[in-house]
Amino acid sequence: MIPLPPNDTAVAQIADIIQSALGPVFLLAGIGAFLNVCAGRLSRIVDRARQIEPLLLKSRGSEHDRYLREIRVLDRRMALVGRAIWLAVFAAMLICLVVILLFAGTLVRGHFGTAIAILFMTCMALLGSGFALFLVETQVGSRAVRVRNALLEHEAEEQS
Repeated sequence: MIPLPPNDTAVAQIADIIQSALGPVFLLAGIGAFLNVCAGRLSRIVDRARQIEPLLLKSRGSEHDRYLREIRVLDRRMALVGRAIWLAVFAAMLICLVVILLFAGTLVRGHFGTAIAILFMTCMALLGSGFALFLVETQVGSRAVRVRNALLEHEAEEQS
């Protein structure tokens, strides 16, 4: 059984822990929002890949090559977003451990300060890496969605 502090200070100590845990809990909410954005982006990429697959199988020549390039870019983007999601989820799990250790440290009178600091720093490194991968994915995606010159030239000829 876990020894609890005396009743008169237990409520005050728990209130202090809750105040200390608010920052990490808000961080969890932010990570959740980031994961929502990543999941939405991944869903759109998967949908586009599913649209391209049958077109790729039916195409020949330069059209086939274009679809093949696009499906490769989509595959790379899926991998990047998948890694960003993995890093963000792992960061969220570490934040959960931080909150648990904040409570456990008080309840068992343990000294987890170093562990909490290391977990938090690791979480920030993972989250920063996830953001960096997301930035790379958006760059890959925006470069891949350029309008082909042939289409632009065709439009210019029709308007003349």
